[in-house]
Amino acid sequence: MRRFLAVFTILAAFATSALVSGTPALAVEPDEMLDDPALEARARELSKVLRCVVCQNQSIDDSAADIARDMRLLVRERLVAGDTDSQTIDHMVARYGDYVLLRPPFQTNTLALWVGPPLMAVVVATLALLFFRVYQREQGARTGPEPLTPTDRAQLDAFVEKLAAEPGRPRRKNSLRAEINHPFGAQEGDGGESDNRTT
Repeated sequence: MRRFLAVFTILAAFATSALVSGTPALAVEPDEMLDDPALEARARELSKVLRCVVCQNQSIDDSAADIARDMRLLVRERLVAGDTDSQTIDHMVARYGDYVLLRPPFQTNTLALWVGPPLMAVVVATLALLFFRVYQREQGARTGPEPLTPTDRAQLDAFVEKLAAEPGRPRRKNSLRAEINHPFGAQEGDGGESDNRTT
């Protein structure tokens, strides 16, 4: 259990550090910004809903990739040319496809984008649960005593015979054999009392 928690903690820390290090504090560079504050504000809002096509689910507003910079400049060009927000979005979709939208429409060609992440989460959770159950089963199997092999059983029988044959020692062969067969004590009425008597 401790090993499983340690592995899970390490993976979670690695994933978190990868996300944090992959997100720059400020992706939009000063030379990209428009002089008109209203147009720049619209460009920033549009950039937050458009996906960088080479990044892992990151908006072009957050991405420092070269293609994200080109996409941000294209958005600003369309706004300066007089396009509305919806026209600018339509232009980006026409150029890059529905994948460019962080929230693509639910339709046949975007079904994988909607169903893929939840399906992957279910698969990962199922695999983690199966791994955990196998781990628990293995831990439980290790705590119990291992059964005697035929060789061990033969050696033990020979040792019992040797002890019973020693002169001057009470012969408790049957009692020893009963303890081997019932290591947690003989049941009442199974002859345990009579086996303990010296013969």
